[in-house]
Amino acid sequence: MTERMIENRVAKLNELSGQITELEAQAEAIRAELKADMETKGVEELKTKHFTIRWKEIMSSRLDGKRLKSELPSVYDRFCRISTSRRFTVTA
Repeated sequence: MTERMIENRVAKLNELSGQITELEAQAEAIRAELKADMETKGVEELKTKHFTIRWKEIMSSRLDGKRLKSELPSVYDRFCRISTSRRFTVTA
């Protein structure tokens, strides 16, 4: 790609990212409305003609890695694994 093509693609990417952010905010506002309505009604599930909406409390157990590392560093080191990934960023 030429530099101009890259500039155009990044500009389009920035425009789309802005639209995504705006749409996510709108979606979150609607979710908040639905959650508030469910709280007001005191229900965890709502059924309509076309949809079932659930907002339930979920319990999960997770390992406290920071505490394990501080209290048993040798055990932490034995079971810790390194993962790699790549991060794509665009800065002005």
